[in-house]
Amino acid sequence: MTRVKICGIQHLADAQVAAQAGADYLGIVFVPGRRRGLEPAAAAQLVASLRADYPQRPRIVGLFADQPRDALTPIIQSVPLDAAQLCGQESPDYCRQLQAQTPVEIIKVLHIPDAAAAADTAELTALETRLLAYQNAGCYITLDRLVTGLEGGTGQSFDWNIAAALAQKGHQFLLAGGLTPDNVAAAIRQSHPWGVDVSTGVETNGDKDPAKIRAFIAQSRGNAIP
Repeated sequence: MTRVKICGIQHLADAQVAAQAGADYLGIVFVPGRRRGLEPAAAAQLVASLRADYPQRPRIVGLFADQPRDALTPIIQSVPLDAAQLCGQESPDYCRQLQAQTPVEIIKVLHIPDAAAAADTAELTALETRLLAYQNAGCYITLDRLVTGLEGGTGQSFDWNIAAALAQKGHQFLLAGGLTPDNVAAAIRQSHPWGVDVSTGVETNGDKDPAKIRAFIAQSRGNAIP
């Protein structure tokens, strides 16, 4: 079954909708200056309230980008987080060292340029080499669209044939970038991801939309929209 991550959660009501609809992961942004960012104290309160009704699922993922490892540890512990998603230029060594400091899963985002194509053997080989380096460092992988100056949440997709080519080679990953309730089923059929990750695609006018969250999860699972 395809796992589903609803990212950019800022409000308890949105987290409750996603949890009730069956989301496996909720993402909370801790990157300074980002529109969907949440302060650690507010995130801790949100998670505590959510756990009162949903003690184990969904798992809580904190998003970070190019931040000192020592700044991540207190957030991971105080919220608390189940996983840390690294969206910047963090190296495999950074990931290993963070895992040594904390018990959480590490998800590393690899950004795919818009011009990249699965037919370009050299590009695909280079991407696979990077992917393997992070997998060997103990990371789960997310594939997302590269947009200069942003680490995610752009609502823009990349060529899913690239993801499909990696899947055919036996690689597992979360697929992100430009997914919506209308296209996520097709994306899953084409690229066979381990999971899908959405933020902008379940928003209306910049806010999480409960109907879109429910529809996205239903379409990801191949079910009728409730």
